[in-house]
Amino acid sequence: MHPVLATILKRIGLGVLTLFVVSVIIFSAVNMLPGDFGEAVLGQAATEETVAAFRRELGLDQHPVMRYVQWVGGVLQGDLGTSFSGRAASGVDRSRAVVDLVLPRLNNTLFLAAMTAIIAVPLALFLGITAALWRNSFYDKSASALTLTTISFPEFFVAYILILLLGTLYPMFPSLATVQPDMGLGERIYTAVLPALTLTLVIVAHMMRMTRAAIINLLASDYIEMARLKGESPRQVILRHALPNAWAPIATVIAFNLAYLVVGVVVVEVVFVYPGVGQLMVDAVSSRDIPVVQACALFFAATYIILNLIADVIGIVTNPRLLHPR
Repeated sequence: MHPVLATILKRIGLGVLTLFVVSVIIFSAVNMLPGDFGEAVLGQAATEETVAAFRRELGLDQHPVMRYVQWVGGVLQGDLGTSFSGRAASGVDRSRAVVDLVLPRLNNTLFLAAMTAIIAVPLALFLGITAALWRNSFYDKSASALTLTTISFPEFFVAYILILLLGTLYPMFPSLATVQPDMGLGERIYTAVLPALTLTLVIVAHMMRMTRAAIINLLASDYIEMARLKGESPRQVILRHALPNAWAPIATVIAFNLAYLVVGVVVVEVVFVYPGVGQLMVDAVSSRDIPVVQACALFFAATYIILNLIADVIGIVTNPRLLHPR
């Protein structure tokens, strides 16, 4: 078997094992949340017998190991369970499948992540390449200072500053990104500008700094010096010689930041009341809706693991030692 294929299969196996371990952690952590759904629905006036009967109806009286096996088995079949919301002690069941709750929110989250990535990735590459091209110049120092300043602030602080500036003092965009299913593409983009701009300011700094470092490291190579001695312009040196060899570390950094982007939307969605998976997860935690919390946490974990796996595969495929073994 080719070393590249063998290494990729090992990484995939490790990713599956990691996802299994994470699923155990998610199930255990969710079940250790304070409070009880039965008591939250029935109220403090409910008797112990009523609460016990309600828990038995929901299946919460079963052993945790049995509940975990049932949950994982359902996930493998595409069944994330049924939401506890809508259940009542009267016996009337108005609950919905977790998939029906998560999928619309998932589309909104992926739309926000894609919108941010379309802005952040080209911007970070442009800033990183130009900063490396004019290293130690005023432009390089200004770009580095600006990006490091934005990444030093937490997401919610950046979000509130943008709301204050662009939503209140100079109202250009809506402060609440409450997108609706019937919105057109242009209206949806306009409504999501502020949360996308917040995420862009947070992740572009890291990608820009790593791109700059990768280009500068390659500019010190012998073949770059030879290209300069041949009389090639700085632009040709960057585009034709340095950048192609820098794609591996740059692609890895981009994949890592995209993973952080998808997982880190929780705070931003809550601040802007954006109807995504993060907002759904926060609401589910507040109402002790265990199946929804587990599904949202599993989505975030799987997304992070898959994008990190893609970053590993990119690094493996672009490794000359593995591509051309002796």
